[in-house]
Amino acid sequence: MRKDEILQTEMKETSNKEKYFSIIESLLFVSGEPMKLKQIAEILECSSPYAKKILKEMMFNYEDSHRGIKLVKMNDEYQLVTKAENSEYVLKILKSSHRQALSQASLETLAIIAYKQPITRVDIDEIRGVKSDSAVNRLLEKNLIKEAGRLDVPGRPVLFATTDEFLKHFNLQNIKELPSIERIIDEYLDEDHGEIKEEAAADSD
Repeated sequence: MRKDEILQTEMKETSNKEKYFSIIESLLFVSGEPMKLKQIAEILECSSPYAKKILKEMMFNYEDSHRGIKLVKMNDEYQLVTKAENSEYVLKILKSSHRQALSQASLETLAIIAYKQPITRVDIDEIRGVKSDSAVNRLLEKNLIKEAGRLDVPGRPVLFATTDEFLKHFNLQNIKELPSIERIIDEYLDEDHGEIKEEAAADSD
């Protein structure tokens, strides 16, 4: 591409900045799921570097405003999420949904998987000292963990790891930003209001 063509492209992209802001916001809102940078750039019909620049500016604008949502980046994907400071209010409407508060058994299991991943169910049980079948199944249902292959040993047990949904729940861009295990557990506990219910007896003995 010649220099004059590059200049014309850049001028066009700059003039369309606000339009791109609006389009991206609509795309992420309707999607409800993380979108890859390449996918966003293709829909906007602009370069990936420019789309990344727009998204970075949008992230700053959301953080610098009093809006109730923000734009987050998880690995190479972008998504609109609610701000952490509003979580206690958002939780009230989500209590009856699949995102309702987790039991302590599930939180313990989730913390182990987050810090030891990929890890087998047997290893999880050994660390907790009790069976974790119910907790693992509950976390799979909530899409907080996933099967991540099999261990290359006799029986080839399933390995478990966290998902992008886990990153979104705990406001992380990647697994390297994991806080302390105590914070992971405290994030969902609400002992003062007695909102945490224990799961099956197999997970709470």
